[in-house]
Amino acid sequence: MSSHKIEVQKLQQSNYEQLVDAMKAAYSNWGGSVWSERAIKKLLTVFPEGQLIVMADDQVVGCALSIRVKYDDFGDEHTYNQITGNYSFSTHNPNGNVLYGIEIFIHPDFRGMRLGRRLYDSRKELCEKLNLKAIVFGGRIPNYHKYANELTPKEYIQKVKQSEIFDTVLSFQLSNDFHVKKVLKNYIPEDAESHEYATLLQWDNVYYVSNHRQEFRVRRSVRIGLVQWKMRLYDSIEELFQQAEYFVDAISSYKADFAVFPEYFNGPLMAQFDGMNEAEAIRAMSQYTDLITQKFSSLAVNYNVNIIAGSMPLYDGDTLKNVGYLCHRNGNVERYEKLHVTPDEEKYWGLKGGDKLQVFDTDAGKIGILICYDVEFPELSRLLADEGMQILFVPYLTDTQNAYLRVRLCAQARAIENECYVAITGSVGNLPKVENMDIQYSQSAVFTPSDFAFPSNAVKSEATANTEMILIADVDLKLLDELHSYGSVRNLRDRRNDFYQVKKL
Repeated sequence: MSSHKIEVQKLQQSNYEQLVDAMKAAYSNWGGSVWSERAIKKLLTVFPEGQLIVMADDQVVGCALSIRVKYDDFGDEHTYNQITGNYSFSTHNPNGNVLYGIEIFIHPDFRGMRLGRRLYDSRKELCEKLNLKAIVFGGRIPNYHKYANELTPKEYIQKVKQSEIFDTVLSFQLSNDFHVKKVLKNYIPEDAESHEYATLLQWDNVYYVSNHRQEFRVRRSVRIGLVQWKMRLYDSIEELFQQAEYFVDAISSYKADFAVFPEYFNGPLMAQFDGMNEAEAIRAMSQYTDLITQKFSSLAVNYNVNIIAGSMPLYDGDTLKNVGYLCHRNGNVERYEKLHVTPDEEKYWGLKGGDKLQVFDTDAGKIGILICYDVEFPELSRLLADEGMQILFVPYLTDTQNAYLRVRLCAQARAIENECYVAITGSVGNLPKVENMDIQYSQSAVFTPSDFAFPSNAVKSEATANTEMILIADVDLKLLDELHSYGSVRNLRDRRNDFYQVKKL
């Protein structure tokens, strides 16, 4: 196979004759007319950056033409003549939000060289550069005439999707990340091969930001600070506050967006109740929960960092729950609850599970928070992922290495299956005067999905085991957007919602 010098360029009027020759060769089996010189001149006048060609050894061998439209003016029910203004391109709108493809072809002698993919990639780059919402176009299904007597257009498209039938146009478009929105009838009436049917295809720009949201965009790179907290005895709650403020101050100095504390980080306060049994001691400690929450909210504002305040015992009516608080740096405070209490929490402390599960909107993305044991129930994080969660935080308390590994391994699974980041943090050290909380094991970490854009072991960063420290890690939210659309596998998109679903009751 001879090699060629291949280059994608902007179409120039001087390329017209070569363009016509390539188009005639590409459509030799179809009696449609070629583009007039007048039409090409008009396209180059109204939207020059949208007209692309592929050159092989200085010869035009492919072309992609497009216009920019306000898609709501047309909707999904339109014909080719309507969208192009009957080839006048009066429909082109320089303020339009969609790049509409009106032509793409490759000379048959140059097919199989992925030249069409180069044109599609260039279109996608243009769509992102112009901050357009999507690329849309009507695609022919030229092999449909072979199956029209036995298959409806819907059945034909499904078989192409499943690779049971190869369609020279549709198969290629699906492989380039376009999805079929609907079937159009009479889109191009003269297209006999397609029986006048067409597929309306769309590629979504995951980086698109609508104009009214641009001023309020959350940052795409997020810095997380995890506190691997050492359990130590305190003479007063003021000493606990002093230690907590030290960590918040340090994390803030790194300009982090989140400071995360472990589950039951306030456990040392139970030492002053060592004359009580376990259930009485934790209930006595719950008197400090409101005071700690107020203090952490103040720290969040003063140090300009969102604080996830681990978890603490709280009376909710007559029920003792394990709850935590998200203290936003703008002063707002929101509560989350542990839904599944462990057998020990129920046996020794009499705790009950909560019933609050939600995604929290922050100035650094959409987050979910699950307390320790909850991360071992995959349905919870899947529900959060369905609501757009980008980072899952898991404050935990584990006494032994095998208990820790249950949390860690489940957290890693949640990152992969939900295509999100998962940050976990716990406590280290010993509390000799606190029953049922006497030893701790922890290795805080930040986990990622598993694909080329992420670390090969899907671990962004991890702390030294059983050492008091702060773990700082940056996560890139835009990588998640790319993963959702272009990942090697797409766990969220590929779910069989026609066969099973996870829903809150």
